[in-house]
Order: sequence, then C-alpha cells, then structure tokens
Amino acid sequence: MVLQSCMKTVKASWLFALTQRKKLRYVGAALIGTGVLVYESSRHKAEMAKAKIDISDFMAAPITDIATLEKNKNDMKSKMELMIMKIQADFCHALEQQEVGGAKFVVDRWERKEGGGGITCVLQDGEVLEKAGVNISVVSGVLPAAAVAQMRARGKNFKEGQMMPFFAAGVSSVIHPRNPMVPTIHFNYRYFEVQDSETTTQWWFGGGTDLTPYYLNVEDAKHFHRELQKACDKHDKSYYRRFKKWCDDYFHITHRGERRGVGGIFFDDLDSPSQEKAFQFVTSCAQAVLPSYIPLVQQHKNDGYGYAERQWQLLRRGRYVEFNLIYDRGTKFGLYTPGARYESILMSLPLTARWEYMHVPVPSSKEGELVEVLKNPRDWLGIGEAATAAA
Repeated sequence: MVLQSCMKTVKASWLFALTQRKKLRYVGAALIGTGVLVYESSRHKAEMAKAKIDISDFMAAPITDIATLEKNKNDMKSKMELMIMKIQADFCHALEQQEVGGAKFVVDRWERKEGGGGITCVLQDGEVLEKAGVNISVVSGVLPAAAVAQMRARGKNFKEGQMMPFFAAGVSSVIHPRNPMVPTIHFNYRYFEVQDSETTTQWWFGGGTDLTPYYLNVEDAKHFHRELQKACDKHDKSYYRRFKKWCDDYFHITHRGERRGVGGIFFDDLDSPSQEKAFQFVTSCAQAVLPSYIPLVQQHKNDGYGYAERQWQLLRRGRYVEFNLIYDRGTKFGLYTPGARYESILMSLPLTARWEYMHVPVPSSKEGELVEVLKNPRDWLGIGEAATAAA
C-alpha cells in the first residue's frame, strides 16, 4: 500500500511538472511572439522615419509644406520641387568649397501672394566667384494674357486672350567668376502645368546648360560637352545632337551675329515619351552640372591674368547682358508673370560689365580666336551636327 501510494505521488508530480513545462513553453512562445511583433513594429517605424523627406541639406525649407509633399510624393509637382531643391543645395555647397576665403551664399526665401514662392541664393564679392546666383521657384496662379501670347508664339495651342491656371517649378543659375580664365555657366531646368479647360491640363519640361568662356580652351569645351552627352545618352542617343544644335541656335545674339558662348544643350516643350521618363531625363541633365563645371573652376581659378584680360571679360559680360534682356524667354516670362520678383529674375546679371563703341578684337589674338568660334559653332565631340533644331 505504501509502495502504491508512493507511485501515485511520483506520477502526480511528474504530470504536474509536465503540465508546468507545457505552460512555460506556451508562455515562452507568447513572449517570443510578442518580441517579434515589437521588433517588426519598431523596424516599420524606423523605415517610415527613413522614408520621411530629408530637408537637412537644403538651403531653406521647401516652398510647399512637408506634409503636402509627403502626401503627394508621387505627383510630378512634388517630385520636381524636391529635385530642384537638391540640385540647388548640391551646387551651392560645391561652389562654396571653391571659395578659399570662406564666402557663403546669402539665402533669401520668399513668397508671393498670388501663390508659391522661391529661394534665391546669392554669393557676391568672393575671391573666386564675383557673383553667383542659384535660384529655385515654385509658383502658381493664373497666366496673364501677355504670358499666354508668348506661349502661343512658340506653338502652344491656347486661345488668344485666355487666362489660365498654371503651375511652374524650376531651378536657374548663373555663375560669374572673378578670374577671366574661368568660364561662366548657366543652367535652367523647369516644369510647367497649364490648365486650359476644366478637364484638360497640358504639361511640359524645358531647360539646358551652356558655357560662356572669355578665353577659348578647347579641352574645357570638350569636357563640358562630353558630360552633357553622357547625361543625354542615358535616355536617348539622339538627344545630345538635337539639343546641342538647339542650344547653338537659341543662344544667338542676333544683332551681333554671335553665339553667347560655346554652347551646351537646350530644349523646350518636352512632353514625351512620358511624364516620368521626361522627368528622369531632366534630372540627369541637372545632375550633370557639377561634373561638367566644377573641375573647370578648380583647374583655372588660380590662373594668372592682367588688366587686358579683365577688360575683355567685362566686354563679353556686356554681350551676356544683351542676350538676357533682349532675347531670353525665361526673363520675359518672369517679367510678364503677376507678382514677379525682379531681384530674383535679374540675379543672372553680373556685378560689373563694359561696353565700348565699335570694339573689334584683332583676328589673330586670343580674343579674336574666341569670337571666331562664337560666330561659327563647333562640333566639339566630332559626332556630326543635327540637321535642324526646333524653333
């Protein structure tokens, strides 16, 4: 009886222990499961944090509030604004690194009552850069009749006198270096939407990058064009030839019979092959600015020059001013837009320029060599010129 009682006690103890082990295993599994859930939740929050728009490197806060950009991150208006903000910041930071004296950009964030605003970044009187401007604008409102007429003149199918809602976002920059051996660069990339009826919206991209040297350096010109060609070739092998020709034709100072510089690429009204692919092309072009230009600044910013070279530089800047104020579409559009901010529009003009009556350089001089190229554009990469360019 004692033995049987002991056996029952041992069996009961074993069953109790087994039950407790099962409970512990279930509790352990529950704890592990909870840990997985906590880990997954934490990882998701971390990924969400990473997905937030990072504006820490921008020159100022975006024009559109962050919540709206986040909510509409796949909308082209948001994508274009974030792209130009990054291009502006990257270029400004790269230029500041070239300034041995520590000169920095002054940042002016502005708004317009008609809708939107912009960020104007200007560096003046640096040791390397006499004046550098890098602007972005994100504006909306209603196009006035004068702006509509300008678009109709280049083939847009808008009704005469029609006032239409519009959105425009773009980055624009002009760099005027102090040393005449460093060329001036200009680039502009933009996106437009125009609502021409209650249900129809037209969109397109435009832009380009071009180089204006004061003294001809063939290797510099080849390097500059090669970088632009690489950006174009990622998307369409025909782009570089077409848009190089368009650039030569567009930046033509007609009354002087000269091009403004040694060219680059230029295009407008680009609405194919699709909105996303056109955007990716424009992004590649904008990203090509740094590798096309910064090496030229680094190479020549300490080159020697004298009084004569400086005077020639000022004369060529005068030609730059003539083109911008007489022919440039972007300048005209800006001046015609309600709420135009003239300080930002005229940012492209140099601090100093010069005009001399009937000045003609000696043909055999270095100055004469440059003028010859400006009158007769070259095929810098030896790939042949496009037959025609868009008007």
